[in-house]
Amino acid sequence: MDRKLTGKIPRDNIGMLELPRLPEGLLAAYRALGDLSGLVSDACDELGIACGVPAAVLRPTDPDARIAGQALTALNRRLDIPVAEAVAAKVSRLGEIEAHNLAQPGDVLVIQGIEGISNLGGLTASIGKRQGELGAIVDGAVRDVGHQRAIGYPVWSRGASPVTGKWRIETMAINVTVRICGIEVNPGDLVVADEVGVCFVPYARAAEVLEVVKKLARYEEDRMAQIDAGVSVPDLANAKRK
Repeated sequence: MDRKLTGKIPRDNIGMLELPRLPEGLLAAYRALGDLSGLVSDACDELGIACGVPAAVLRPTDPDARIAGQALTALNRRLDIPVAEAVAAKVSRLGEIEAHNLAQPGDVLVIQGIEGISNLGGLTASIGKRQGELGAIVDGAVRDVGHQRAIGYPVWSRGASPVTGKWRIETMAINVTVRICGIEVNPGDLVVADEVGVCFVPYARAAEVLEVVKKLARYEEDRMAQIDAGVSVPDLANAKRK
């Protein structure tokens, strides 16, 4: 990909300029799931993959939002100079704009951030929306939540804060491995999120997980049909999954 960088992040701190791409049909299959995060979490359990973060931890700004896309990652750290000094210099060290610059439609911005300080505001959410991103996952705080909701850019975060990050946070790297609520996330990994929570599926296992998801979905559909047909509770309790 011939993409001019913004220069906000040193080139050596950008892990990759282009993500490995999952087939669009596979992504569409995930997006079509009824119980999105629940089924993915169950499938990952069967395969021994740690993937899920509950919505009580990463709260959605829009409970109706459902996304499935690939991770663009950003790594933030707390700036180690006084706020007054940073304000006087008038240089923001937030650099997630470089991730937006590299985004392709359908990507999801994933930020290892800082709690209590905004890692993502309205302006950069608008840029992400314009670039075709589905939304963002932030292990930290965000602000301008109403604006994010209004433009249809859903965010899952640890919370909201009016405290700006531009004088308090430094973006160290883009498209490198990050840890979100204890889960390792690599650039290109599958991200699914809804009102129940967020799941991260390793890129190399996304197809494998989908096959298990389909099996679990068929089982749940059969059980729902049995419930609707009036099958007794003892029979339902004793039925074994195939």
